[in-house]
Amino acid sequence: MKNITVSVDDDTYHRARVRAAERKTSVSAIVRQVLGDLAAEENEFARLKRQEDEIIARLEKRHTGFSAEKRMTRDQTHDRHALR
Repeated sequence: MKNITVSVDDDTYHRARVRAAERKTSVSAIVRQVLGDLAAEENEFARLKRQEDEIIARLEKRHTGFSAEKRMTRDQTHDRHALR
């Protein structure tokens, strides 16, 4: 476990001590919890990557696969009269 030093003004420190006492904990425990929550948050890239993976999984689930019977014949592909 690493120790860190944080400088805050006297009023902030006093109010933090009061809040910690109300919660029956310490200022260090509150700071540890806040930093832990911050470190655990999903960053924007990870959020977008997760959403992309979910969308791809849903699309793959619905995809029925390739079917040769749905393909056009060679004659249909090269029928120039149909294009006019």
